[in-house]
Amino acid sequence: MLSWALTFFVLAIIAAVFGFGGIAAGAASIAKILFFLFLVLFVVSMIANAVRGRSVA
Repeated sequence: MLSWALTFFVLAIIAAVFGFGGIAAGAASIAKILFFLFLVLFVVSMIANAVRGRSVA
């Protein structure tokens, strides 16, 4: 999921360089949503592993 966020971020940067403002804004918002979704799922995963007593690594 983090790779998708990075892909949309790069797409937003490329679109902004070429002057496509609407596409750049859309891709940047998708990248932001995917990044925060990744962070939430990562934290939930770390908490679930800590509760179950497994090691992180």
